[in-house]
Amino acid sequence: MRKSSGATGTPLDHLHRVGAVVFGVGLAGFGILGLWAGPEMFSTTGRTVLGLSSNGLLAVISIAVGLVLVAAGIRGGRTASTILVIAGSAFVLSGLVNTIVLGTRLNLLAFQMSNVLFSFVAGALLLFLGAWGRFAGHLPDDNQYRRERHITDVPAALPATFPDPADAAAARELAEAERAVAQHTASPEVTARVAEVDHLRREEDRVRRWREPAG
Repeated sequence: MRKSSGATGTPLDHLHRVGAVVFGVGLAGFGILGLWAGPEMFSTTGRTVLGLSSNGLLAVISIAVGLVLVAAGIRGGRTASTILVIAGSAFVLSGLVNTIVLGTRLNLLAFQMSNVLFSFVAGALLLFLGAWGRFAGHLPDDNQYRRERHITDVPAALPATFPDPADAAAARELAEAERAVAQHTASPEVTARVAEVDHLRREEDRVRRWREPAG
């Protein structure tokens, strides 16, 4: 059975998924407590909740974003990573914008300086967590995102590397198989065949092994 998009079982996926769920639950909890405090929807002063200022609008937004993060974590590692990066960027942007409107009638989220600092810290953590292992940090050879980027670049170089049409065709077939394995859409048979050539370093040896009959 084919796995759902982004649903993988690697430690990196678990890290992104758990991180999204934990942040989401915390953010939704803050929003629920904010609504429980009964602030006005568009008050520019708000009420203190867990050391932060909140009004009705901020509480609703917090619950919505928290639910999106939880849903992303349930969906899969790739989705969680993407949403974490987007949410982190939004937090940092919110901190910048609300720094400008502090103490004015445009402070629609009732931010105080503690909220601004929280936005910057939470945004940085979300960005770091979402980008780790995908855009940042050391990417090992078996990293799924590194393999996908590498595999995407392979077909363009094949004709020059393999002048023999049969070798070039086999190399393209191998590249497609590796892409399917990296995206967790390959059949068990294809996955097993790719595993047989993974230990070979020279591309010519990999293609030669790939062209051998299965089994």
